[in-house]
Amino acid sequence: MTKRLRVVLALIFAFALVAAACGSDDDGGDAGTDGTTTSAADDGTATTEEMTDEETTTTEEMVDDGSSFVSLDDECATYDGLQAPEGWRANLITDIGKVDDGTFNQFAFEGLTAAVECFGIAESDFIETQSEADYAANIATSLESEPNTLITVGFLITSDTEEAAIANPDVDFIGIDQFLVEYPANMAGVQFNEDESGYIAGVLAASLSDSGVVGVVAGREDVPPVVKFVNGYTVGAEATNPDIRVLSIYNESFTDIAKGASDAAQFIGEGADVIFGAGGQTGSGGIAAAAEQGVWAIGVDQDEYFTTFNGGETTGSEFLASSAIKRVDLVTFRLIADSIQEQMEGGIVIGTAANDLITYAEAHDAEIPAEVSASVEAARVGLADGSITTGICGIDGLFLGEGSACD
Repeated sequence: MTKRLRVVLALIFAFALVAAACGSDDDGGDAGTDGTTTSAADDGTATTEEMTDEETTTTEEMVDDGSSFVSLDDECATYDGLQAPEGWRANLITDIGKVDDGTFNQFAFEGLTAAVECFGIAESDFIETQSEADYAANIATSLESEPNTLITVGFLITSDTEEAAIANPDVDFIGIDQFLVEYPANMAGVQFNEDESGYIAGVLAASLSDSGVVGVVAGREDVPPVVKFVNGYTVGAEATNPDIRVLSIYNESFTDIAKGASDAAQFIGEGADVIFGAGGQTGSGGIAAAAEQGVWAIGVDQDEYFTTFNGGETTGSEFLASSAIKRVDLVTFRLIADSIQEQMEGGIVIGTAANDLITYAEAHDAEIPAEVSASVEAARVGLADGSITTGICGIDGLFLGEGSACD
């Protein structure tokens, strides 16, 4: 693991059991989704080459005005022509969902795809998970092709990834949004400071709001990243306008688009004029419904201009103010590079504003006042240099001093 990615949090180990008792990842699906496993062969895998350019819009198509946005092309250039050894293989297993679903599954896949192209990786494939019950079997299937690196996505697959890493010490494992008390020497667990991401979204929301009421449509409350998003959003909004009213709702599903739309409609009825979606496809349903009604919307994880709003083709794209981005693609790319160079170490990797893994998307079709854009960038810079802190526990997302795992 490179030094620029490694951040040691002493509190993580002291309060690890609390985090382990929490739920799944912020964009992970729930059991019962109708997602299917893509298969190019009887073993349930598909190669990265089989995903055509028409099937997904990639990070490379995003052009961000902020200096914090590092493109994968630019990142590739920093490795001075590094090439994977002959026969080197990298595989990926999604959380419940697909590699073109507009969530962090897609972002992880984009990081893998960029690494395949940059480093000349000859062999690579992926499995799309249907349900939680498939995690162990999908890992076993993927290991049959003898990958050098295996990326697994989502909090719920953590224990299965850990068991596989212990049983396969010659394989490097990358676990997105996966926390352990102690990691195997060949497993890197990626976590993000979603409270920072939510804070940026909150500053934007309060800066845009005329009514003094803003809302957030969230995913599961038992998932720490979701709680961090919601509480960070609240802190950022209140820091901008102490009189702001923040409406929030948690949902049991990350894939209920209709419920997200209904939540947004309820908030709009209560006066909200900005809606933040922090719940996978449920949250996306909320911001799409809001934007269609001419209400400001803020996306999450990826730049939802290219996913939920289809590159500006979907009604209301001019009301998508930004998206709070977690650079799952960039950290996946960097860790694959570490693995190729035999430099990946077991341990936790924290994505923050300081290491460019927490940022935000440009406004695209939206007309955002210059003073609002300046406030948002000032918030990002303040989080990156430490002059702004959210007061939120990085383990469970609760407020410090109010019974959080960090107290």
